[in-house]
Amino acid sequence: MLVTGTSAVVREAAIATALDDPATPRSDGAAVILEGLPGGSSPLEHSDKLLISRIAPGCLCCAGNLVMRVTLNRLLRQRPARLFIGVA
Repeated sequence: MLVTGTSAVVREAAIATALDDPATPRSDGAAVILEGLPGGSSPLEHSDKLLISRIAPGCLCCAGNLVMRVTLNRLLRQRPARLFIGVA
């Protein structure tokens, strides 16, 4: 799922809400790729069922292309049930 928003806090809150949805239980495992650093405390909780990776802010298509591909490949090897990508 691709998540966009006006700030990192908004994007992370949207992902946390989707993870807490009873229709999609957290026990399945999920991976999250976030662009940039949080603007304070993150609403996402680290756990063994939630893999969180952060990449530097910038254009993911140009400057971050290699970083994005490497990060994505590493997460997909873990075989998460769901993948969230939060972009600025």
